[in-house]
Amino acid sequence: MVNAVIERVTQRIIERSKATREAYLKRMQTQYGKRVQRAQLACTNLAHVVAAEDDKTKIRLKTIENPNIGIVTAYNDMLSAHQPYYRYPELIKDIAAQHGATAQVAGGVPAMCDGVTQGQVGMELSLLSREVIAMATAVSLSHNVFDGVICLGICDKIVPGLLIGALTYGYLPTIFIPSGPMPSGISNKEKTETRKLFAEGKVGSDALLESELKSYHAPGTCTFYGTANTNQMMMEILGLHIPSAAFIHPNTPLRTEISKRAVEQIIKNTAQRENFTPLCEIVTEKSIVNAIVGLLATGGSTNHTLHIPAIAKVAGIQVTWDDFAELSSVVPLLAKVYPNGAADVNQFHAAGGMAYIIEQLLAGGYLHDDVKTVMGTGLQEYTKYAILDNDHLAWINAFNDDNNILSSANNPFSHEGGVRLLQGNLGRSVSKISAIAEEHRYVKAPAAVFSSQDDVLAAYKAGQLNRDVIVVLKYQGPRANGMPELHKLIPALLSLQDQGYHVALVTDGRMSGASGKVPNAIHLTPEAIINSTLAKVQDGDIIELDLNHGKLQLHVTAEDLANRQVVEHDLSANQVGFGRELFNNLRANLSESELGATLF
Repeated sequence: MVNAVIERVTQRIIERSKATREAYLKRMQTQYGKRVQRAQLACTNLAHVVAAEDDKTKIRLKTIENPNIGIVTAYNDMLSAHQPYYRYPELIKDIAAQHGATAQVAGGVPAMCDGVTQGQVGMELSLLSREVIAMATAVSLSHNVFDGVICLGICDKIVPGLLIGALTYGYLPTIFIPSGPMPSGISNKEKTETRKLFAEGKVGSDALLESELKSYHAPGTCTFYGTANTNQMMMEILGLHIPSAAFIHPNTPLRTEISKRAVEQIIKNTAQRENFTPLCEIVTEKSIVNAIVGLLATGGSTNHTLHIPAIAKVAGIQVTWDDFAELSSVVPLLAKVYPNGAADVNQFHAAGGMAYIIEQLLAGGYLHDDVKTVMGTGLQEYTKYAILDNDHLAWINAFNDDNNILSSANNPFSHEGGVRLLQGNLGRSVSKISAIAEEHRYVKAPAAVFSSQDDVLAAYKAGQLNRDVIVVLKYQGPRANGMPELHKLIPALLSLQDQGYHVALVTDGRMSGASGKVPNAIHLTPEAIINSTLAKVQDGDIIELDLNHGKLQLHVTAEDLANRQVVEHDLSANQVGFGRELFNNLRANLSESELGATLF
């Protein structure tokens, strides 16, 4: 039986979304179950489709009964998580051929690394790269010769972008194949400590680089539970992976076998075969609620308070931060993974991982089981843990091997979820409360106001922030400079906190999915560029941040605020260089953060 609050929020979303969801499904159903009529393409069109293929593939592509799978790939070999995808098209084509089908690389999408661009100018393109990826996915599938879709992507904006693009072709069956996390290096705690020491000037760049190289050292995703790995949780709980696919290492026999199984499944799901399952029937109001529940129960990345509304919107589903907040009030926190705990995602998976999380959430009534997945109906298959049994893929029952990493729904780490909605006269914002210790969840202090993260760091180095302080960083929102992540600030702010000062960050920008420990109010909306209350905050204003009670209050009278004049902030320097010229018109049309900071 589904928890009453889960059911109430779900029904509210269904009612709110009724008109937009019906319109979306109506568009999808005009193409429902149609086998691609390649034989009815103009001869020139078909010739272009098959020109580069071998003779056997040409014959299959000309035959209507043979499914053709479009591969949309985010491969590049600069990103450790995407480098393993280099050989995936060969594997996919081989397995497809064994099952009487074909596969073609429909197109490639860009895949930038937030880890490379943190604190750099390129980060200003990061969030908008999601929209570019979505549009590139749509272009990739526009040739209308595919019966199903395989998406190869894993990291921060890439999975949401691929899913948004694929949903515009929601009448096609779609599956995601992850590459998996890299093996564990040094602990995330040790890495963070070195970063803090570097910020304090106690170690040099050589020591910092050596630490980073020991942390990021092999193919695969980073091992902390940031945005990339939260994506994999989300794909699993949405039923868009093969069960237990999320956190298996790249280039291992188990990874290869589970990827082969994904190819077999997508072929089964095409209109030509027995299990036609279009994407639009998987991504529903109930499955979107499941995704939010998974985010809350695992203490996942705050970036998904942007991504989930953006994904849902394209499918005609309207969700708000109020939905996140109400769900968070009842969803138990079942995982302790860095930055919410000491373990990394490899330890999380070895302890029982997503199979155990989904089993517990289902048993507790926190997930809708009456949903479709790539495997069929319901999430029960996702309570199984993948292994190799005599070199054959098999699944065993869910288990919990480490109570310090995983907890049961009956005895959770917290009776509330990991994300908190904050409200007050400054607007609405979110915070990853699960990563912040109880003693740091309340800060009331004077504001130190900045409009550049470099200025914040300069003030820190000059000793100007050695006090109780709430750093207010304006003009970092979607329309201002593309909403870059501000993870670069964490070592400095953490250093101040460790010195005993009460510090916090309030911003209309984003934090990294790995950011934690320092209290914050992020994604603040309305953003400063539209002359909101945030734009009027001045040095010395008292701000109260109460994470436990969801309060963000500027202690300035309404009369004083009304009399303050906003000095227009010059953002011209953020509009040129590093390709930003191409993004200015797009950036100006992004929605507010609560609606996903999206163009669509």
